[in-house]
Amino acid sequence: MSIETTFYPRLQAMTDQWMDLFGYWAPAVVSDTLEEYRACREAAALMDFTMLRKVDITGPGALAFVNGIVTRDVSKLGVGQIGYGALCDENGKMIDDCTVMVRSADDIRFCGANDRDYHLFHELAPEGIAVTEITDATPHLCLQGPLSREMLQSLTASDLSNAAFPYYTFREDVEIAGVPVFMTRLGYTAELGYELWVDREHALELWDALLRELTPLGMKVIGMDALDLFRIEGGFIIGGVEYDPTVSPYECALGWSVDLEKGDFQGREGIVRDRDATTLRLGSVMLDSGGAAASGAPLFVDGVEVGLVTQAVESPFLGGQTLGLAKIPLALKVPGTKVVARVDGEDVPGEVVEHPVYEKQRRKAKELA
Repeated sequence: MSIETTFYPRLQAMTDQWMDLFGYWAPAVVSDTLEEYRACREAAALMDFTMLRKVDITGPGALAFVNGIVTRDVSKLGVGQIGYGALCDENGKMIDDCTVMVRSADDIRFCGANDRDYHLFHELAPEGIAVTEITDATPHLCLQGPLSREMLQSLTASDLSNAAFPYYTFREDVEIAGVPVFMTRLGYTAELGYELWVDREHALELWDALLRELTPLGMKVIGMDALDLFRIEGGFIIGGVEYDPTVSPYECALGWSVDLEKGDFQGREGIVRDRDATTLRLGSVMLDSGGAAASGAPLFVDGVEVGLVTQAVESPFLGGQTLGLAKIPLALKVPGTKVVARVDGEDVPGEVVEHPVYEKQRRKAKELA
């Protein structure tokens, strides 16, 4: 049965369209998907991300312990920095894509989307390392969009400028509308954005303040249908769609996060095996038609099945054209390669396009423009 987040009572008053996301109730649509999309691309959008699994790992050598499990060399991160990468099982297959936040060498905050994360750390932790699951104790909101900083800056005395708060860092000294938050600068939309983690007892106070103060400025609460548009345009992956426990990091676009030079870590042998043995790579395809129905469609080149569409949408950025994330052989991952998708028994022409199609260099999120 799906779990209600702390923000569920407020969201329930706004929508009756729900879905299960990682075991929690999440709104599919709050108002109108295209309106929600435009709010995020043009102003700011608020979403409930409480369902992401959050774990604190503390004790002497916590950073070294985590570094021996995740694929990324997080030992290179400084205090206040965030590293994104993969968490794999002992065979080198995907458990989760995740972020690691360094509070100190002995205090690590981890965020993923799979219950296996906590159990894995708990089972492997040596004596002296405490592993604490804080998902429900720490509700989690995301504010994304080009005006997100401007809006949040109006609610805090802290300096949220690019210089004071760079991309892929976090802050623990910020209050938003008087509510203390653990604040990260990252997101899932390819726009400038932030995450606000808050103690459960203050969660609704923060929610109410954000809606009261920021709705008049153009902020909208959005659902997961809009988030699918952002993630597919931006090339972001999600567990259960782009990867499962049979998939290598190389196949789901996380090969870059594998650091084979850092020494031994969980799954290293299997990851090395799959580096060359795994031929599929994640890319993007544009189809003549199909929309969401093209999700899961096999892809053909010259009559030979070569891959599949993981999920497809009608992309607002492409004027409603069908856009899908797709797994295709590396040799065919060349923009302009002609493909055919078999959608509901019909062959739909298309082609491989630049991946991702939106903000490949993440210039908006990094504020490099």
